[in-house]
Amino acid sequence: MNENARASASNADAEVNVHKETYEWIQCVVVALICCVILFVFFARVIDVKGHSMEPTLLDGDKIIITRLAGDYERGDIVVLRKETFRTEPIVKRIIAVEGQTVDIDFTSGIVYVDGQAVDEPYVNELTYEPEDFESYERPVVVPEGCVFVMGDNRNNSTDSRRATIGCVDTRYIMGKAIFRILPLQKVGALYGWDY
Repeated sequence: MNENARASASNADAEVNVHKETYEWIQCVVVALICCVILFVFFARVIDVKGHSMEPTLLDGDKIIITRLAGDYERGDIVVLRKETFRTEPIVKRIIAVEGQTVDIDFTSGIVYVDGQAVDEPYVNELTYEPEDFESYERPVVVPEGCVFVMGDNRNNSTDSRRATIGCVDTRYIMGKAIFRILPLQKVGALYGWDY
């Protein structure tokens, strides 16, 4: 085989390798996109935080990932819920008590009590002084079966289970548990519940 034929064969092999590599890259990108679509359609969603009720934990405009696959809802979990009797768009709140637990609030001291014990709440913006409709409830409030009692971390600027239009929330209204913040970039990271 002469020099020209060898060069031509080598160029043909190089071209085939380039096409093969390009095809493999395209295949990887397509598989990754399909996986992302499946993940976000069936297992997780991206939600925009709107308003100031979860400050300082979450700020207006933050983007978070929620999932329904994070197990049972527990006290301290940040959840996204939709309750048509209150608002059509999703709202973000923290679970303060789950079914069977009792909730009471001393609005003079600002302390929340669950099952008669003061709750340590290092995540709140300030203590709970705003009663909303809570003072008209029969107290302590017993969280019904299949429900949770939720509050915003910005206690005196949050419409939550203290308000009669929300009350104890049926867990079927919960769209998912917040697990990760994706925006803003300087605050990207996992969102963990607090230990009690």
